[in-house]
Amino acid sequence: MFGSVLKLTGRRLVSVIPILLCVSALLFIVLRLLPVDPAAMSLPPNATKVEIEAMRESMGLNLPIWHQYAIWLDSTLHGQFGTSIHYRSAVSSLIAQTLPATIELSLVAMLIATIVGLGGGLMLFQLRGGAAEAVGDIASTVLMSIPDFLWGLFFIFLFGVLWPVMPFTGRLNPDMLQPHTTGFLLIDAVIAGKPSVLWSALVHLVLPGAALGIAFSPAIMRVLRSSLLDVYQEDFITQARLRGVSETRILFRHAFKNAILPTLTLMGVQFSFLFGGTLLVEVIYSYPGLGNLMVGAVREADLPVIQTVGLTYCVVTLAINTIVDALCISLNPKLTAQ
Repeated sequence: MFGSVLKLTGRRLVSVIPILLCVSALLFIVLRLLPVDPAAMSLPPNATKVEIEAMRESMGLNLPIWHQYAIWLDSTLHGQFGTSIHYRSAVSSLIAQTLPATIELSLVAMLIATIVGLGGGLMLFQLRGGAAEAVGDIASTVLMSIPDFLWGLFFIFLFGVLWPVMPFTGRLNPDMLQPHTTGFLLIDAVIAGKPSVLWSALVHLVLPGAALGIAFSPAIMRVLRSSLLDVYQEDFITQARLRGVSETRILFRHAFKNAILPTLTLMGVQFSFLFGGTLLVEVIYSYPGLGNLMVGAVREADLPVIQTVGLTYCVVTLAINTIVDALCISLNPKLTAQ
């Protein structure tokens, strides 16, 4: 089993190279075709045309696009992602500051989506064949039709304005100092031995995490219920009943174990979409993550930041898919033969 996981990881690493090259080239070319001049934006408004042309030459913008891409790719491979036009700092440092926040938010949101999705899926399955089944279907459809940013606005109004019990801006209370060790606030709070900081960070994650998690949970509910319905048609379920095994044991010891594989695959796909979907929620909650950085970069036409953030999203998505596939193989080694 361990060897199969290593083979899968090796194959994915090989396939990642052309994917990243294609994505980076597409990002670079599309951004260079936009009607913006990075050289002019990096200078004061009163800069002369001579100064702008000199800046364009120093930035390599007077070269053909393929030549510019080759220079950028060489710098990227050496860990140099350029300098932000708007923030006037290294892009790599901006990514290092914001990526951990988005990962934390995504993990909390995925945890909420998993709890709500698996619990709701089991509930929908238990309601099968009864009058309440239609109600459960309607409820899951309503949940699926509400996007994450509307959940975010609803939670702010309910728990931040109407019943102000939860914070809805930032990662931490303004009177607290953020410890800096790994960049992950929850881990850093534990390392620093500051339970008050840990609690504040967790509380600030509740509303944005719930907005994202609840929005992505209905798909998990439906896939789990469908998988359980398919598994219950198998002969081993009938044989278990004939042996006198209780329905609860059949569900959790036999059916759920087989139905979780397609659900886990979907959760991996959902996590990829969820990670990218943090953008609007981060803006709504003033959460200093990668999505907020991306929105600010787009607003200021900060091309180095935009292309690096886009590439980061691609790398994280590929990593998530690889991890999910490895988990599926670990749970069912027969998948290696497919």
